Amino acid sequence: MAKAAAHGSGTGAGEAHPANGMGRIWADSQMHAPAPEATARVLIVEDDIEIAVMLGEALFESGYHPVVADTAVVMDRILRRQSFDLIILDAMLPGEDGFSICRRLRAAASTPIIMLTALREEVDRIVGIELGADDYITKPFSSRELLARIRGLLRRSAYGPEHRDRREPLTFEGWRIDPVSRQLRNSKNVHVSMTTAEFDVLLAFCRNPGRVLSRDQLLGMTHAGLAGPVERSIDVHVSRVRQKIESNAREPTLIKTVRLGGYIFTPDVAPV
Repeated sequence: MAKAAAHGSGTGAGEAHPANGMGRIWADSQMHAPAPEATARVLIVEDDIEIAVMLGEALFESGYHPVVADTAVVMDRILRRQSFDLIILDAMLPGEDGFSICRRLRAAASTPIIMLTALREEVDRIVGIELGADDYITKPFSSRELLARIRGLLRRSAYGPEHRDRREPLTFEGWRIDPVSRQLRNSKNVHVSMTTAEFDVLLAFCRNPGRVLSRDQLLGMTHAGLAGPVERSIDVHVSRVRQKIESNAREPTLIKTVRLGGYIFTPDVAPV
């Protein structure tokens, strides 16, 4: 799985000033020596010290290896030195905001991204996934809810060994999708970058060719929805998948919309 970097906002905490609580705890590195089971590395890009500390403690106690940045500048510095399995990204940061950072990170890697925001408008959540976020959660939130979302994303990424129960690569219309490496390749064997959610949606279609899948079914198969009842999130992911595999995304022939039904994947799919 491609891995990535961190970012934050507001307080200057990621700059690790001695008088600063977050700087003393993480200093853009780690909270404590990681526990033996702390294998997944999570970058927290958050400028609110209290939230960052709460997230770092919850992640560490759950066996993860948290690293914190409070601005895009600090995040970039960390990412040049370390790779991560998942990024938690605050939307409202000083300087470069989370939406801009998300777009930039997604262009470079497929690392799962969870966006945090105090904004509750549906349009903000839609913008987040259109830019490549895999999940979206609004403040205030419980650490239990966030941890559940993190576990789900890591399970569905190449990081989770339990995701590998159906290992066979599949082919359709010259495309090859590999559930283990989490890669999509075209007929020229060129790797096509996809977000975690996009890959999950396409894999769900490939495992159910010729079957009408409702939005609810796709959500259940992929957990690609965002915080709250955002049915359109599936539509956004499907649209992004179409842009990558269809010769003409405006007149799709591979993923067709079924009126009042959902979607159907039309190609013949075969194991490699």
